[in-house]
Order: sequence, then C-alpha cells, then structure tokens
Amino acid sequence: MSTTQPTAGVAGAARSAGRDAAIATALQRWFGFDALRPMQREAIDCALDRRDALVVMPTGGGKSLCYQLPALVQDRLVVVVSPLIALMQDQVAGLRLLGVPAAAVHANLSAKERDDMRAMADDGSLRLLFVSPERLFFDGFANWLAARDVAAFAIDEAHCISQWGHDFRPEYRRLAELRERFPDVPFQAFTATATPRVREDIVAQLRLREPTVLVGTFDRPELTYRVLPRQDLEGQVTAAIRRHPDAASIVYCISRKDTESLADALRQRGIEARAYHAGLAAGERSKLSSDFRAERLHVIVATVAFGMGIDRSDVRLVVHAGMPKSLEAYQQETGRAGRDGLPAECLLLYSAGDAVKWRSLMERSAAEGEGDADALRAQLALLADMQRFAGGVRCRHKLISAYFGQDYDEPSCGACDVCLDELEEVPDSQILAQKILSAVVRTGQRFGSSHVIDVLRGSRGERVLQRGHDQLPTFGVCKGMPAGLLGNYVDQLVDAGLLVRSDGEYPTLSLGPDALAVLRGTTKAVLRMPKQALAARGKRKRDDSGRGRRSTEATDLSAGQQGLFDALRALRRELARELGVPPYVVFHDSTLADMAQAAPRDAAELAQVRGVGATKVAKFGERFLATIRAHGGAAADD
Repeated sequence: MSTTQPTAGVAGAARSAGRDAAIATALQRWFGFDALRPMQREAIDCALDRRDALVVMPTGGGKSLCYQLPALVQDRLVVVVSPLIALMQDQVAGLRLLGVPAAAVHANLSAKERDDMRAMADDGSLRLLFVSPERLFFDGFANWLAARDVAAFAIDEAHCISQWGHDFRPEYRRLAELRERFPDVPFQAFTATATPRVREDIVAQLRLREPTVLVGTFDRPELTYRVLPRQDLEGQVTAAIRRHPDAASIVYCISRKDTESLADALRQRGIEARAYHAGLAAGERSKLSSDFRAERLHVIVATVAFGMGIDRSDVRLVVHAGMPKSLEAYQQETGRAGRDGLPAECLLLYSAGDAVKWRSLMERSAAEGEGDADALRAQLALLADMQRFAGGVRCRHKLISAYFGQDYDEPSCGACDVCLDELEEVPDSQILAQKILSAVVRTGQRFGSSHVIDVLRGSRGERVLQRGHDQLPTFGVCKGMPAGLLGNYVDQLVDAGLLVRSDGEYPTLSLGPDALAVLRGTTKAVLRMPKQALAARGKRKRDDSGRGRRSTEATDLSAGQQGLFDALRALRRELARELGVPPYVVFHDSTLADMAQAAPRDAAELAQVRGVGATKVAKFGERFLATIRAHGGAAADD
C-alpha cells in the first residue's frame, strides 16, 4: 500500500500536468488566450472527465469556450443544441475562421453545406456540430448521429427547457429522449439566466446524472442600470442614444406597433433606426439582423423576437421602452450590452401600466391554449418579481444578485441610478405618500394600483363613477400628475413595505404594517425621482476576484490610441465584408482596444494580444500591423 499510493499520486499529477498543457496549447493556438476566465476550467474539466454538468454563466462570460475547447483537446465530436439559426451560423463562421472543423444543421442549409457536413462527419474531422432541438428528432437524424463518435452533448440556452424560466420552449422537453438514445454520452447544459428553481428543473428535465452544478457571478459590473418613470418616451430614448454616439443600441418594446412608431419617431429626430418584429417578412428580418451584426445599422427598435444569438460586441446601450415580463428576461436582454467587457448602459423606462399589458397578453395566450394553468401562474409570479424590481429604489446590482440567489456585499455598486446618486427626494414626498395611502384606505383596500391612480388623478371613468369614488376626499388630489409617475410612487411604497400588493390574477393594494404611522405623521415616507443629468459611466476594471473596480476613462485609451482603435475597427469592417462574416467574428472591440494600447510591432507581438492567436495572425495579421504602423504606433501616446 505504501508503495502504490505515491505511484498513483505521481501518475495523477502527470495526467493533470498533461491536461494543463493540452488546454493551454489549444487555448492559445485556436483562440489566442493565455488564461481562462473564472469557472471555465471547472466546466472544461467536467467535459474532459465525461461528467454531466449544469453551467450557469452570465452573458459574455465565455460559455461557448466551455464546450468548444474540450472538442479540440479530445479531438472528438461535440454536438451543440442551439435554438436559433443565426446563432449557429455566427458560431460556425467564427470557428471556421480559426480553422476549426465546424458545421450546423438547420432548415436553411444548402445541398453543398449538407454534403460538406456529412463528409467531415464521415472522415472523422468534424469537431463541433450545431443543431436545433427540432432538427435532432427529424427524418432519422438522431439515428445518423448515433453512428458517429459523439464525445458530448452541449445544450445551449438550457433555461428554455423549464416552464419556470422566462423563455420556455416545449420542443426542448424532447431533449430528455437523447438520454435513452445516447446512454453513455455526457450532457453539459449551459445558460446565462437561471434561478435556483429553474436550475433544479433543468437538471430534472434533462435527466442529468449527479451533475456538477457550476454557477458563476450574475453581477455584470460593466453595466450601468437605470430605471426611470416613462414620461417622454421619444425624448428619453433619444437622449439615451445620444449618450452613446457611434455605438450600437437596442431598444425593446412590448408590442409590434410600438416598435414601428418609436422607430419612426427616432428617424424624425435624426437617428437612423429600424423596427424589428415577428410580423415582418422573414427576408426583411434576416436583412435587418444581418445589417445590425455587420455594423451597417446601429439602432434597432425591436420586440423580444430580436436579440438571442446577436453577439455584436459594441452594444453600448439597451433600452427597455416598457417593463420586461421577468427579471430573467431583463437579465438576458440587458446582457446583450457590454459583451466585450467595456462599459454599457441599461435603461428601463417603466410605467405601472406595463404590468397590466403583460398580464393581459399572458392570460390571452393561456386562454388560446398556448399554456396550462400552472404555466400561467409561473409567468404571473415572474411578472410580479419584475414589477418589484422596477418599483424599488435600492441598488440594482444587489437586487439582481439577490434574485438569482447570490450575495452582493459591496456597499455601493457605483453602477446604477441609486448608487450613482441620480435620484433625489420628491418635494413634499411625505404629503404625496399620505395622499396615496389615504386613497388606498378610502377605496376599501380592495382595488389595484390603476384604480387608485384614477381616483388620485380625478378620472371620471366608468369604474370610478359607478363606485361613487368621485365623491371621496382623495378624488383628484393629484390631478395633472402623469399616471406613470404616480404608478412609480405606488411601487416605491410597495417596495418600502408601506403598501402590500396581493398575489393572484388581479392584485390589490392594502396598507403595510407602518402605513398608519405615515398617515399620522409619526413616521416619514421618502419618495424619489430621477435628477435631470445622466451620463455614460466610466469603465470598471475587474479585479482578481471578478468584482468590478472603477477607473476614470471609458476605455482607458489616450487620444492617439483612440484614433488607432477607430482605424482598426474600420479595417475589421472591411475584412468582415470580404469574409462574409459579422465584424465581431474577426475581433471583439476589447481585442482591438488592447491592440491599440499595445501597438505590436510584429507578428510575434501581435500574437500576444488577448484574443488574437496564431491562426488569425497568419490570415490577416499583416494588415492590422500595417494599420498600426501607419498610425506610428499608439503605445507611447499617453
């Protein structure tokens, strides 16, 4: 025994060292990175050890590398289940640019592409195969796949399998059938947004076997979150876009009609914006998506039909012109900003009527047979959580982290409207709070916020008149105040515990434990409103723990380096057009920023820039070096 244990230890150490070397070599050769991000190594080890895993990693955290690298280290085929054609196409284009044998299977595949994919699979060279969940079970494809040497299945956007998630897709449920067809093949599930409840459901629905569950930090320190009452929608959106000139912006609306009218209004204000929604012809949607990814279009006004799989790296602004239907949806949609790690703004323009609109849409969908009662209750619960977030006046980063089950122990995030001190107390907020609380009492504590607001604003609508509420002392005491602003104040009182909003299909308002003390004047209520001046926030660098640290410059580039950065971006666009790929597939903005700072003089130095790698140096390194030389370098320009 004493002699075998050291031998096993030496052998284990040798295997570990061998794996470390193989991972480091593949990482540098194919992707141009010299180190992995937090949690990537653990996920990669699960794949190499043939263990099931659930990996929850925030958008921009590097999930794709967790299933791409094992395929290259093992030199075997990994099948990636992905929900969108655009997402698959972009990933395949990026991998092929690196020289990685990759292919996708989807409805738009040409005969030649299909033949090329089958040829690579037959000769054993194919390393990554992307396929939609629907295609997996169509026309004997799973049988064809069973004859191949499949190392692992990677399930991307795995939250789609859970009815407790924000983007439930019934076709994902069939993925459990793969377990029976491929009993010895490990499964790794990946998602950016999953509460503890959704994580449990993913594990159960995919029948993962004693999975390793890896959960990254949900906080995105590079994002600035702002929640403002929606008062002048067109003006507020215009001001936000102009805070981020020459960068990409996504504006989300709840309805198709809203996208059209807002895009028209923005164009009238001199902003080239286009509407995107599911009602457009497929060809038009495809062109808009392509133009946005290729940096020919910078502002898109869309429903949530737009965004998944859009990996444009320079999205500096995401605006929600209406409240999203869940915090998971909000986290995923805002996550499309700042994917390169550079600072970005996420602005939510909120009205209490948004929740009413979503509730109506959900109930109508359920009534039309597109979901059962349990699914509807789950959706309404998610909506209530989102409403609490929008109405709160506490650190946004802390609230998001808490929702996903994580602590946020920093005293100030320095990256939300609350912590940036962009809110100020409403004049006479105590009196205003007393008016709202009194209206709730005098209407019997059995109505929702919309009715209470109608009474406060002096509405002579049928519901108010029928109940005689136009005779109440609180009728019209807030006349002239916008309903959206009053709704925000109601939500603040709910968040403070002074009002309680009931659960259920038609939530009502009642007084909280301390409300009487506010009405009597023995306890002070504070309501807040946004200040006028808003600006883009400086970049926060990550420290070794992954937490954010503030710095003063948005990109840490000097004037000369900024000029070089702009020239490198222009070259990237030119190359992308030549290659027929989105610009980010060539290089992300963060790589170009590092390149502008380092100003490499030759191929060896260029290969050391994070995100470059030997393959890209060989393919078009000289053109980037020529651009750097033409600018005389920028590293000394500090």
